[in-house]
Amino acid sequence: MSLIDTQVPTFKANAYQNGKFVPVTSESIKGKWSVFVFFPAAFTFVCPTELGDLADNYAEFQKLGVNIYGISTDTHFTHKAWHDSSPEMGKVNYALVGDFSHQLAKAFDVLITEGDDAGLCLRGTFVINPEGVIKTIEVHPDGIGRDAKELMRRVKAAQYIAAHPGEVCPAKWNEGATTLKPSFDLVGKI
Repeated sequence: MSLIDTQVPTFKANAYQNGKFVPVTSESIKGKWSVFVFFPAAFTFVCPTELGDLADNYAEFQKLGVNIYGISTDTHFTHKAWHDSSPEMGKVNYALVGDFSHQLAKAFDVLITEGDDAGLCLRGTFVINPEGVIKTIEVHPDGIGRDAKELMRRVKAAQYIAAHPGEVCPAKWNEGATTLKPSFDLVGKI
């Protein structure tokens, strides 16, 4: 069963953000668009490149009214140590959420349960609307890094269709491009 159009489950976790430990809950994320970015583990290899890329684009996400939450099964203490010791992670200003109890990884179905990586997360990206409803999902294995610009394109598309009921965004859609209005007259014309 897909998590698309389902409510984010009730949760409470601790995060490291901007030199502080802060709570993050299912209620605190409401009111703004959110992106949950699950990553396997702190002090690894692909993860800091992805999280650094998001940090480089975070101001643009903020202009769109989007909060980003990096989430792994590490603790928020580990995230602070990583932030303080890695130049790439030192750029991160968004919340780094500790999910050592695996509540979020299980709820979002990204927890690895078997093999050498059991207890870590797959790379999962979830775009969540201001009501706390999951609108897009991307999940893949550890070896494939994500791109912040493509994520931003998907966030803009999700925001666009939320604001324009009855319209859809075609492949390679970017902000300002033509959208489609599905109708009987459009069938077979594309």
